[in-house]
Amino acid sequence: MKTVYVVGTCDTKGVELRYLRDCIRNAGCRVVLVDASVSELQIDAQDVDVQSAEVARFHPDLPKSEELKDRGKAVATMSQALVEFIRSRHDVDGIIGAGGSGGTALIAPAMRALPIGTPKVLVSTVASGNVAPYVGPTDISMMYSVTDVSGLNRISRVVLANAAYSIAGMVLNKVDAAGDDRPAIGLTMFGVTTPCVQAVVRTLEKSFDCLVFHATGTGGQSFEKLADSGLLAGGIDVTTTEVCDYLVGGVFPCTADRFGAFARTGLPYVGSCGALDMVNFGGMETVPSKFRDRRLHVHNPQVTLMRTTPDECNRIGEWIGERLNLCDGPVRFLIPELGISAIDAPGQPFHDAEADGALFSALERTLRRTDKRQLSRVPFHINDPQFAELLVANFQEVLS
Repeated sequence: MKTVYVVGTCDTKGVELRYLRDCIRNAGCRVVLVDASVSELQIDAQDVDVQSAEVARFHPDLPKSEELKDRGKAVATMSQALVEFIRSRHDVDGIIGAGGSGGTALIAPAMRALPIGTPKVLVSTVASGNVAPYVGPTDISMMYSVTDVSGLNRISRVVLANAAYSIAGMVLNKVDAAGDDRPAIGLTMFGVTTPCVQAVVRTLEKSFDCLVFHATGTGGQSFEKLADSGLLAGGIDVTTTEVCDYLVGGVFPCTADRFGAFARTGLPYVGSCGALDMVNFGGMETVPSKFRDRRLHVHNPQVTLMRTTPDECNRIGEWIGERLNLCDGPVRFLIPELGISAIDAPGQPFHDAEADGALFSALERTLRRTDKRQLSRVPFHINDPQFAELLVANFQEVLS
């Protein structure tokens, strides 16, 4: 029988959580009700499968009880403990939670810790706003509670029942991601590197399930989340542009852990400088005043691009090189000398040989080359067919 974990703070949301549990049982699933309450960690909640005190014991360094009187610290502590608890379980076919802002912040990290493809539903009072901090690079389904998660009424019964039956439906009808016999590989793409990535995919798609990620910050995190989850055979990281936004201050930044999944897993990695010539902002009116005198290009009414300077490119190249130096698995990094995006070419708005030269020199200077870790400069533009062919050849080499 498939098992769904119902998670929340039973001290304040017990009625709603038990309602979710009963609906899911009625749908034909086994249910484990987990109490993640922070107010009374040592007091057993009635009719609960996993008590809060048991969850708390999974914290690697549980603070003293007097420290937990601060609610913010208590929520952070229980959230970390819940992550470790969920990771320790091997029967989580799906997970559902419900809560307000505090409960959402407490529960979401445990959901993010589960592999992509494990059904995850979070009923929340904050689900109609910006959910990026909760969802991150994962496949959490967030449902707005409409009324507060505070007892059962004619609205909450319907919303919670819909959530319960949706998680049951996902669990009972789960599609096996391994149904495709081809190994999966991840690729990163932006509009300005699309010809390159499409050419690579056309060449490899008969042998590989090619998963293309839009390099919008979250896209890169999803790319690496799949690598960490063991769902990729390797990566062709054509478009590393999120590093620009991280270091300079754009709206599509990576995190400090960019390239970390490949360092941890040793998966075969082929990368390039795709769109490292640009930092992303929203509409022109959103560009910070300190950047208004820079070279700007309106990509569309919602996206304004800013050309990276030689100094910024130097920092970007050093940062990428230092991160790739942490990778012990096979690494190939290709530098397209004739341009790194569709608008970085002679006659195009972001053509800047000095900035590109600073980037290339920083990469060459910083990356420590070994038998496994190599860097090559090639006389092509990133969207030239020959460059795509080289990416494919290098990927086939690191797989062998």
